Amino acid sequence: MSVGFYDPPVINIFHQADPAAHVFKFDPDTVFIYGSHDYNSTTASDDVGSQYDMKDYYVLTQTDISQPATVGNKILDLPDVPWAQKQLWAPDVAEKDGQYYLFFPAKDKSEDGLFRIGVALSDTPDGTFKAEPDYIEGSYSIDPAVLADDDGSYYIYFGGLWGGQLQAWTNNTYDSSQLGPNAPTTGNALGPRYAKLSEDLKSFDGEVQELVFIDQDGQQMQANSTRRFFEASSINKIGDLYYYQYSTGDSHTIEVAVGTSPQGPFVWNSTLLQPVAGWTTHESITKFKDDWLLYYADASLTHQDNLRNTKVRKLVYEDGTLSLAQPQPLQPVAKIKRTMRWAA
Repeated sequence: MSVGFYDPPVINIFHQADPAAHVFKFDPDTVFIYGSHDYNSTTASDDVGSQYDMKDYYVLTQTDISQPATVGNKILDLPDVPWAQKQLWAPDVAEKDGQYYLFFPAKDKSEDGLFRIGVALSDTPDGTFKAEPDYIEGSYSIDPAVLADDDGSYYIYFGGLWGGQLQAWTNNTYDSSQLGPNAPTTGNALGPRYAKLSEDLKSFDGEVQELVFIDQDGQQMQANSTRRFFEASSINKIGDLYYYQYSTGDSHTIEVAVGTSPQGPFVWNSTLLQPVAGWTTHESITKFKDDWLLYYADASLTHQDNLRNTKVRKLVYEDGTLSLAQPQPLQPVAKIKRTMRWAA
């Protein structure tokens, strides 16, 4: 399989992956980039991502995408999350009424070490966030993404297969026998989960549901499709449509599906990003001034899957489809140090 790399990292002295980029009314001239903080962990590698042992979150900022990002404050540290044991993976941030909410996954302190989703609050987007004492009741798995809809409603989407444990949850019930790289390969593809958030954004308002994706043939996405969901949810509303981006995992692409409701179903629309250096990537899209921007991460700088860097590309929005403003060149890269088959 060919992989490509393009664009320098937004910063090459700080390893951030899983970027969630936002522009807030607080400072419309700045892109705030949240993500997992990679470091060269000595934790042994395995098929559930144990070496992705992130311990804290920082925020990067950019005022000009042609210039390097700035590393901001440490906004949350693992010891300051009462319920969390380890692995602060991909986060997202939402704003409501001048308050900022950091949604993040981590493994809890139970014997099973289950991924849960917590929330932390701050008065500024780059300040220290204070974690709630417990995770969101009913939450599980990884990769939270939050949508603030035009009617004032907030929705959270989450889930990731294999190390993200999504395959171990059926009808919101946990089955430990399904842990590990055991995602189904036949039948309907597993979808991410979603829930409406409460008024204070600290709990779910109603039952967690599974999101349905429709493939290009008009049928529900199948588990053996190269376009099926694996992880890395992000979502944007453009006009009256909802654009859901996600990673396919083992086929290494970023796909886009479009829906008319935040609750789906979402119909496959396009492949946004071809494989990059490293196992996979995690993306987000934001509008900054007049440009739509895609933030993502790859391992082209370090050639090591668990030591990645955030990058940015301009997008074009035309005829209802998001695409790269310039084609993605596929250039040969040095062999990546692959310590396992899956990345956070």
